[in-house]
Amino acid sequence: MGSVLVTGGSGFIASHTILQLLGAGHQVRTTVRSLSREGDVRAMLKLGGSEPGERLTFVAADLTSDGGWPAAVAGCEYVLHIASPFPASVPKDENELIMPARDGALRVLRAARDAGVKRVVMTSSFAAVGYGHPEQQAPFTEKDWTNPSGADVMPYTKSKTLAERAAWDFISREGAGLELAVVNPVGVFGPVLGPDYATSILLVQRMLDGALPGLPRMCFGVVDVRDVADLHLRSMTNLAAKGERFLAVAGDFMWIVEIARVLKARLGDAAKRVPTRQLPNWLVKLAALQDPAVKQILPELGKWKNASSEKAQRVLGWSPRSREDSVLATAESMIRLGLVKSQ
Repeated sequence: MGSVLVTGGSGFIASHTILQLLGAGHQVRTTVRSLSREGDVRAMLKLGGSEPGERLTFVAADLTSDGGWPAAVAGCEYVLHIASPFPASVPKDENELIMPARDGALRVLRAARDAGVKRVVMTSSFAAVGYGHPEQQAPFTEKDWTNPSGADVMPYTKSKTLAERAAWDFISREGAGLELAVVNPVGVFGPVLGPDYATSILLVQRMLDGALPGLPRMCFGVVDVRDVADLHLRSMTNLAAKGERFLAVAGDFMWIVEIARVLKARLGDAAKRVPTRQLPNWLVKLAALQDPAVKQILPELGKWKNASSEKAQRVLGWSPRSREDSVLATAESMIRLGLVKSQ
């Protein structure tokens, strides 16, 4: 098995991807911004059932700096570029997100090309697919691209779109034979391995904590982190993935109230604080004046969206678990790790 670099090893998707790479027999190297995080990453992997020892090594590298990347990619056959900033609130300056996402992707690609890496799999997002468009009933597919100038496009969405566009442009203009495949997940749920988890999971935590007085009328896609990791591995080795992007979504998008109903129905007393009342849009807009995290969702209030993972299933044989199981696994893991306030 060839050596594989995973960027951003302390992250939610990256830690699950490292687990699956180790399980498949690969030697894995991962980047962290500071080597002081090595213990945290190993603790998460142990919780996930793996103690890799010397089969996993660490390199310090940051998306905002050239330093460390040549050492990180040296001797690797594949690179899974998963690291990207995703804050819980809107930054004052959109470039705080755009520059590390776009410039960081180019740093990784440039280093991979120079080191003779065979293929890079980049984690993009549905954020680079389904925004800046008039509302539509038809599911979005990999042929669609977010319009970064759209009125409803927030800084994170813009950063993912510009970063992925820049990656494809790099490959076509100066890739010198380097292959690229891209995974575009929707909201990533599933079992957490520690306090480092996707921003999308904050919603479930706040529901279980009773921190939400009600639920905004908003829908989004759901996919399990274990299935996102699996799609990365398939995109890494399958010949048909070269030059392709793949949406990662399990079934139709869900309204937040549907997620609440799943928790209520399947968690019993542990979900007693989960609200089921849907808030009117005007009240959510009022709350956004006080809560920066709420401000980020305002453009999506009341909008129906959907996306299809038909391509990933047809081309790569990918088969995701159900939305409901992913939501349940999220909640159960947070309760198990004590990340939810005691009842």
